[in-house]
Amino acid sequence: MGLLIGMRTATITDKGQIAIPKDMREINGFEEGDKVAIITYNDHIELRPLDQVRKKLDFTKEGIQTAVLSEKSLAKIWLTKEEDEAWKNL
Repeated sequence: MGLLIGMRTATITDKGQIAIPKDMREINGFEEGDKVAIITYNDHIELRPLDQVRKKLDFTKEGIQTAVLSEKSLAKIWLTKEEDEAWKNL
């Protein structure tokens, strides 16, 4: 996990947009026109340069999408009380 170096606020527009402050974009390597990965957790969202995420995961664009979509669709089947019961003694 990275070292926290700052915190700022932003306002979400009616289109769901926010502006990343210039000083934070420069520190984190975001440049105009760059693609970003938006990573969601149950309690927060992370924005990361997409190239950085690809390098860390060693996935193609399609691989990242497939992994995320597969996890979401499989969670509907696997994250159930019945599945938990079936696997609890293994």
